[in-house]
Amino acid sequence: MKVEIWSDVMCPFCYIGKRRFEDALQQFAHKDEVEIEWKSFQLNPDMVTDPSVNINQYLADAKGWTLEYAKQMNNHVTEMAAEVGLHYNMDRAVVANSFNAHRFTHFAKKHGLGVEAEEQLFKAYFTDGKNMDDVDTLAQLGAELGLDAGEIKQTLATNAFADEVKHDIAEASYLGIRGVPFFVMSGKYAVSGAQAVPVFTETLEKAYSEFRPQLEIVEGPVCGPDGDC
Repeated sequence: MKVEIWSDVMCPFCYIGKRRFEDALQQFAHKDEVEIEWKSFQLNPDMVTDPSVNINQYLADAKGWTLEYAKQMNNHVTEMAAEVGLHYNMDRAVVANSFNAHRFTHFAKKHGLGVEAEEQLFKAYFTDGKNMDDVDTLAQLGAELGLDAGEIKQTLATNAFADEVKHDIAEASYLGIRGVPFFVMSGKYAVSGAQAVPVFTETLEKAYSEFRPQLEIVEGPVCGPDGDC
């Protein structure tokens, strides 16, 4: 059963939602039959990379908030993250466009490491304060996963995987996805946002209950032209 997850690496609720979904998946009896695919989404495609700007000030300016309110909001998501075992250092977060990071995830996906790359990027951004638009940073993260850093740099120096990122975003628009994280299970059931673990558990069970009969038909005996099985 396939689970597709649209997210943006700089979305704090996406990392939290990832952990909650993973907790639900660990409790799911058929977790070995679940295939996970991460898909690209940009909350702010027009964001200009500027490491000199503090994330609190950026949010205050972009949202029309006071600086104090922006800090309160980031403190709130930091507390939410801690509840699922994540350590956010929002004061270290770098204001950066995520398009290159999404291209990197598609590069990693091509090498069978899409899920691992997603985790790597989330941690690098929210915990380690890394610049997600910096090619050298992305190459280093890839090397830590066993990918070739030189190949990553060469790839990101071109427009490679830009179409794949745009396709994911277009698909999200077609499906009516306006925010992330957004989970689609078995192409039919969806969970929007960083929902509580029981919500993911219930949806996994519901999706699997309809997926499994189809799987049994595919795996059933093949009959010959004379009707003998």
